[in-house]
Amino acid sequence: MTSSRFLLWSMFTAALIITPAIQSAAQQQPKDSVARDVVQVAPADEQGLSEKQLLGKRIFEDRRLSEPEGVACASCHEAKKAFQGDNNSHVQGVASSSRPGVFGDRNVPSLMYAAFVPPFGYIEQKDRKTGEIKIVPAGGLFWDGRAADLQQQVEGPLLNKREMNNPSKAVVVEKIRKGPYADLARKVAGPALDTDDAAFAALAAAVVEFEKTPRFSPFNSKFDAFLQGRETLSPLEQKGFALFKDPEKGNCIACHDGKPESRNPRDWMFTDFTYDILGAPRNRRISDTKVAGYFDPGLCKRPDLLKGAPDDFKPESVCGAFRVPTLRNIAVTSPYMHNGVFAKLRDAVAFYFTRDTNPGRWYARDRKGRTIKFDDLPESWRENANVEEIPYDRKPGEKPRATEAEIDALVAFLQTLTDRPTAP
Repeated sequence: MTSSRFLLWSMFTAALIITPAIQSAAQQQPKDSVARDVVQVAPADEQGLSEKQLLGKRIFEDRRLSEPEGVACASCHEAKKAFQGDNNSHVQGVASSSRPGVFGDRNVPSLMYAAFVPPFGYIEQKDRKTGEIKIVPAGGLFWDGRAADLQQQVEGPLLNKREMNNPSKAVVVEKIRKGPYADLARKVAGPALDTDDAAFAALAAAVVEFEKTPRFSPFNSKFDAFLQGRETLSPLEQKGFALFKDPEKGNCIACHDGKPESRNPRDWMFTDFTYDILGAPRNRRISDTKVAGYFDPGLCKRPDLLKGAPDDFKPESVCGAFRVPTLRNIAVTSPYMHNGVFAKLRDAVAFYFTRDTNPGRWYARDRKGRTIKFDDLPESWRENANVEEIPYDRKPGEKPRATEAEIDALVAFLQTLTDRPTAP
């Protein structure tokens, strides 16, 4: 064998010896080193999140945090439904608890744009008919505004017996201390994690940071693009928008506020955050309605209702009042009204126009066959219902403020308010 051939043969033999050695060494590498490399590549819906926001997302999606386990914040606030939705598929129109057979008594509000809701208080508002300045309640999260901010909104359901049913803050905190993302919680909360009350507040604050990310307020609907001159509305959508603003037709903008002169999406929140008494039909699918004499009091039973109220304010005047929700993403956040009585958006819109002209279409009848208008309000509250403002100023048999075709146009416009999915 020549020296050159011997050299090649030696190199080939060495390769045969070295290759298994390399393979063996690779096989002996700690498995978790590979796993760590994989974990570093965040899922698409977590890219760009800070550690605090990521912790908030983990908590938001954690089904271990209910008693019994199985319900997370995300169970009632589904991302695919504009962070509304519920975990009982709208059987009753309200969310269900972590306990089988236990249900809430109100529809789940969307968390989209919730960061823009001001704290509960009293504001000046011009009467839409007389022009007189009045002091009215406004703001606060949930249908009755009982949560001052997102922090309280996060904390409430965790301890609510009809929702996540935890007996104490300590129970929630301990689940996170011993859970799969305990290290992340410790890194974000620091020493606060050692004290139950401080830890509970710090963990809720992480969820708040998550709820302040652009996925909860993307402002990327077709309407937003229209405002910015990047898209045009169809003729039907344009007609609906005109009806929406027309004070003699839909007059929707009177409560679902926007600034017609502004092209800035943030000036179009589609709510003035005030309270109204619409007299929605009773939703008899809700378990509570089977209890004799049950009626949802709405705003009037807030324990702090009179704090900051005018001297002449009468709490009974707002019994049955609920906060005006944003209409952003309304087409994908069924069911509708505070009690989830309507499954379809068109029914909800038609109710506004025909509630007074054809009440028999919506309300139950008594034993004598007479329509019980405002059947989800006791008689003593029915005089509170809004019957003066357009389009509610009609009488039975009169022509509604909008035709069926105009109702279709309004629905078409409302569908332009749905945010489009975007890459995180």
